[in-house]
Amino acid sequence: MTPNTEPSAAPAAQPARKKPRIALAIATAFGVGYIPRAPGTFGSLVGLLLAWGSWFFWGIPCLLLFLLVAAVGVWSGGRVAAFAGIRDPRYVVMDEISGQHLTYLLGFAPAWRSITATHSFIAGLALSTFPPVSWKYLLLGFILFRVFDIWKPFPVRQAERLPGGWGIMADDWVAAVYAALGLWIARYLGL
Repeated sequence: MTPNTEPSAAPAAQPARKKPRIALAIATAFGVGYIPRAPGTFGSLVGLLLAWGSWFFWGIPCLLLFLLVAAVGVWSGGRVAAFAGIRDPRYVVMDEISGQHLTYLLGFAPAWRSITATHSFIAGLALSTFPPVSWKYLLLGFILFRVFDIWKPFPVRQAERLPGGWGIMADDWVAAVYAALGLWIARYLGL
């Protein structure tokens, strides 16, 4: 005689989560984030090229491009982080792209020479495709952004605590503000 057994109460298997392929492609800048060494630095380089391209080739207003990259970065970064179960995956580089772009947006705004009129500054950000800038300032902006993004002075690290994609992106935006201030100081000093 076989003992009367009831079906085991094994835990229900969770359905496999679907990989967010589009979000992964965007968040990693179409694979740049998978570069084994220094993916954030390569992401920043993409941000530099994107900003430079928008100024010289595409004629896209820089603020509009920044807002688009930022919004897509928050969405894709949040989706990838949720899928990976990691707060800020190393291979997500849209935050560096967006932060590097913001460094140049704030650091090279056409109205930056006469910041006394706030409305002129904002109009300059919104409508400008920026005049050519020296390669030295592009390089300085790149270096300053990477330093502040890695160092994470107050409140850069605190911005990482925001939920989802906002935390992934916001710390780089704050680092970009520091880097842009560094560019302003360099210009003011005539460096």
